[in-house]
Amino acid sequence: MATPVTMPKLGQSVETCIISRWFKSTGDKVSTGDILFSYETDKAAFDMESPAEGILLDIFFHAGDEVPVLVNVAVIGEKGESTESFRPGYSSAESNQSAETQTGTDILTETGSQEGTGTQVKMSQPVPAVTAAPAHEQTPNQESAAPHTGTRIRISPGARRLAMEKGIDYRRIHGSGPNSRIMVSDIEKFLSSGEKDIIPAGTDSGEFTEEALSNVRKLIAKAMHNSLQNSAQLTHHMSADARKLLEERKRNKEAIASGSTTVELTLNDMVCWCVVKALKKFPEINSHLLGDTIRKFRGIHLGLAVDTKRGLMVPSVRNADKLKLTDLALQLKSVAETCRKGNIDPELILSTSASFTVSNLGSYGVEMFTPVLNLPQVAILGICSIINRPASLGNNIFGFVPYMGLSLTYDHRAVDGGPATLFLKEIKKQIENFNPGQEM
Repeated sequence: MATPVTMPKLGQSVETCIISRWFKSTGDKVSTGDILFSYETDKAAFDMESPAEGILLDIFFHAGDEVPVLVNVAVIGEKGESTESFRPGYSSAESNQSAETQTGTDILTETGSQEGTGTQVKMSQPVPAVTAAPAHEQTPNQESAAPHTGTRIRISPGARRLAMEKGIDYRRIHGSGPNSRIMVSDIEKFLSSGEKDIIPAGTDSGEFTEEALSNVRKLIAKAMHNSLQNSAQLTHHMSADARKLLEERKRNKEAIASGSTTVELTLNDMVCWCVVKALKKFPEINSHLLGDTIRKFRGIHLGLAVDTKRGLMVPSVRNADKLKLTDLALQLKSVAETCRKGNIDPELILSTSASFTVSNLGSYGVEMFTPVLNLPQVAILGICSIINRPASLGNNIFGFVPYMGLSLTYDHRAVDGGPATLFLKEIKKQIENFNPGQEM
């Protein structure tokens, strides 16, 4: 009996996934556990394993297609078995349609939204299959006849990348996909036709490059704009004497060298430890502003801004107030690494997953900055670089003291300036009196 391969649902917030690459083709023999294809959400990438053994009978979506969760992507079974009943949008009334027509039934191309990135499934209105014009007929002179003229161009992400790499003006190509969507095969056919130099006249291709925003970049852009547009953000700056942190960092390095410990403690780990202790004294900062309601959390769920190749991610360490310093350090490293690998649990990178966020630009030499709120959180701390400043050492002796910059952005709708300043001062106090042996 044939077995469908279904796009999994990765958490409550994930509604669609994009297939990034197929490792198997129609007709290939597969075993249970074989990697069929890779797919990605807005911020993480995963591999889909074969749920059964048999022949890969049919593939309904291809690389670059955006597929809703819980929708059939492919079918595995024995040779000769029918796959039409597994095709997305299949109904008994459509069972007599030809395979060619059925192929185009349920796939819609990019919508008019600026966030469209690939094909999407629609489960109701049928769309007839589109026949591509022969490659040798697709010439620059046919631009006026192209179905895209004056309308949104429908092109798969893979086709767009290939066209830009080859310097091709894809607006002049007739797509063979549903609704004239331009596919990778269309670009390849055009290249094989021998047509060249079709960059529009007047455009200097060596003067600039253009590329579509990635899904992650679009998500970040939307979140940043939404944060600044829908909150009353204000930032306070303060500096903390970092001598005790640096002393502990030195002791930790010596302990690692001697073999007495295997857990490396960074300055970021120590500051996060101090932040958690401060949040326990200021529960109004450890909260979300939800319309006319403030949700104060009993546990402290610490978000950490992580820079990855895919863009900025903010995973959370749940119940950080229940962890020892070494355990907190290990968990912070773990979530950061899984973000960089692209296999972080989608639920952990939701803005609602964390109750407070820390962003550290100190390692880049940034002396002061204004972190942007991760709504609906009401505050975020920016950690800046350490700078030696003249200060009193006591007994009328002055010297240079390492000070760490701290920048607290808060939502003035939820927190007043006084409590925000006192909270920042408490973080400063915890840093200057750092004691790793003290209980949380």
